[in-house]
Amino acid sequence: MAKSKEFIESLPDLADKYIDICIASTKEVATGSGKIVKVKERHLPTISYFLYIWLPRQSDIKITRSTYYEWLNQENTLKSYTIKNIDDKFKALAADIVANEGKGIFYAKNKLGWTDRVQENGDKQVTVKIVDESTSSYNPDITPSAE
Repeated sequence: MAKSKEFIESLPDLADKYIDICIASTKEVATGSGKIVKVKERHLPTISYFLYIWLPRQSDIKITRSTYYEWLNQENTLKSYTIKNIDDKFKALAADIVANEGKGIFYAKNKLGWTDRVQENGDKQVTVKIVDESTSSYNPDITPSAE
C-alpha cells in the first residue's frame, strides 16, 4: 500500500514524540530504606520498537521494517530524506546515552558501528635480532665479531 505524502511528512513529528518519550523515561527502584522512587532513565531509541510497537499505536498506517530500509536506501526522494533524518536522530540520542550513561554498549557496537579495538593503519618498523642459542655465553649487549 502506497503511503501518502502527508503520512511521510508526519513521520518526523512522530519520531520526535517517540524520542521525547525515550528521553523522559523513568523506572522505579527501591532505595536503601525500602522506599520506591522513580529514577530518570533514558531509553535507547530503536527502529524496531518505533516501527512495530510505538508507531502503530499512534497512527492508522504502518510501515514494515523492509519498507523502512527500502526508503532509507532510495536516493533523493522525500521518503529517503525523511527516513535518513529520523535514523540520524535515533543514532544521535543512542550515542549520547551510551557515552554519558555507560549503558547500551552492545547496541553501540552493533548498531552504531563502535568498537573497543584500536585499529592501526600504516607500516611499522620492527628490528629483529637473531640469536644463536647454542652459544652459552650470550650477552645481548655484545655484538659478535666476524672472525
